[in-house]
Amino acid sequence: MHYFEYKDNELCCEEVPVRKIAESVGTPFYLYSYRTLARHFSVFDKAFGEFPHIVCFSVKANSNLAVLSLFASMGGGADIVSCGELFRALKAGMDPKKIVFSGVGKTEEEIQWALKEGILIFNIESEEELRKIDSVAGRMKTKAAVALRVNPDVDPKTHPYIATGLKKSKFGIAFEKAYQQYQEARSLQHIEILGVDCHIGSQLTEVSPFVDALKKLKELVLRLRKEGIDIRYLDLGGGLGITYDEEKPPDPAEYAQALIEEMKDLHCTLILEPGRVIVGNAGVLVTRVLYNKDGDGRHFVIVDAGMNDLIRPSLYGAFQEIVPVRCKEKEKKVVTDVVGPICESGDFLAKDRALPELKAGELLAVMSAGAYGFAMSSNYNSRRRVAEVLVRDDRFEVVRARETYEDLIRGESIPEWIKT
Repeated sequence: MHYFEYKDNELCCEEVPVRKIAESVGTPFYLYSYRTLARHFSVFDKAFGEFPHIVCFSVKANSNLAVLSLFASMGGGADIVSCGELFRALKAGMDPKKIVFSGVGKTEEEIQWALKEGILIFNIESEEELRKIDSVAGRMKTKAAVALRVNPDVDPKTHPYIATGLKKSKFGIAFEKAYQQYQEARSLQHIEILGVDCHIGSQLTEVSPFVDALKKLKELVLRLRKEGIDIRYLDLGGGLGITYDEEKPPDPAEYAQALIEEMKDLHCTLILEPGRVIVGNAGVLVTRVLYNKDGDGRHFVIVDAGMNDLIRPSLYGAFQEIVPVRCKEKEKKVVTDVVGPICESGDFLAKDRALPELKAGELLAVMSAGAYGFAMSSNYNSRRRVAEVLVRDDRFEVVRARETYEDLIRGESIPEWIKT
């Protein structure tokens, strides 16, 4: 559920017409609904009830400070993969003891910073990383709390680019090698083993892959406990999908019930890393039509947002629903490619989409853009990254200003000798 709906034939975010925001801040821009964000987080968290759990929002999905601050105020933590995300999470007021550090390539600087801040746990991806963290912790005269990310080789039935739990994936430690790796971890002086971690993929629309992964992790947890390794946390990652088109993902209550049933006798705190399921349908990208163009058997609508602003359609062939900000349901539909101004053939937001006839100046909303939208945007073609706007009830605020042209060259310099 989300709070983007038509009122008097105008698309509104909560109580604010999208058109009014566009008139104030210009286009393109990302627009988030406070009410949707809060509701989604609350529904997900409450689905697990009294079962011991920590909701560590996946910062990579949407790293805006206002969004992170909202989740922190609701008791949420963070799943991070860089020092930049750690910096953002702390600035947003998140408790370090609710921060887990994932990712395959943690640098020494990142490890030091995370240890200094006292995060809850490092999710370890390889033996070399484990030994590096032990070494850094030793120099800092402390211990690093860790979980090993175990690759359960479960098919998540999602796009190959976002499937992370198969044997061929770069992520995690093979399930068959995990027990031995835990024995080695126990031998390290500056490592404290706290948990087991896995993440099988993103945009999953079935519960069964999560349950299959959890069953394999349970086997490992019970075996480790027999060896005296006290596993207190089980991190099942994120990955629960949303509806972009015709997908019918399980709701959080069904997801939670299945996990709790499988874990009820395990006596572990469950760590969850939701991202898309919380923010995906809570945001849209608003763009303006620049031109119409007819090609050889194709009709193009050229808009002012491009693949640098929203790369999912170009990168994954992902479907994003596109709707006019002014309702035109009864008007004639035209099969249209919605494309941006970027100098790449892959610069499109939609292909072969039946849309009302559109004129230059009209506004479109690209729906379900709250996850992996702005977070994956870039300055390609020296385009400024867009504004982000948050609505609550009948008011709105720019929570990230549109970049200036000076921002584009910040940190660059021209050597004196280049002209000689």
